[in-house]
Amino acid sequence: MAEAETVTLTLESEDGATDELEVPTELLDMLAEGEETAPEVVGDIAMFGFAQRIHSATHHGEGEPDERLAETEERTLDLFEERFGRTFAELTGHSH
Repeated sequence: MAEAETVTLTLESEDGATDELEVPTELLDMLAEGEETAPEVVGDIAMFGFAQRIHSATHHGEGEPDERLAETEERTLDLFEERFGRTFAELTGHSH
């Protein structure tokens, strides 16, 4: 079986730390909406993942979330809405 073409994306933070992520080009093409670039597709998926993780930790963990966790979820969901123009609940059909 021939290896699928891939694209390597470099993630960089303000403090200069970096990481590389290799992703099949075909997968990015399948997930892209319209003319989205590979970094935009990966950014969207990352934001969805972060929102899902913080939502799960806040609402589906044991006991009541502490204030720091609740504030982090609120900020994450605000950034999610800024990026997508809709709330996490609207896009996932999952709300509390």
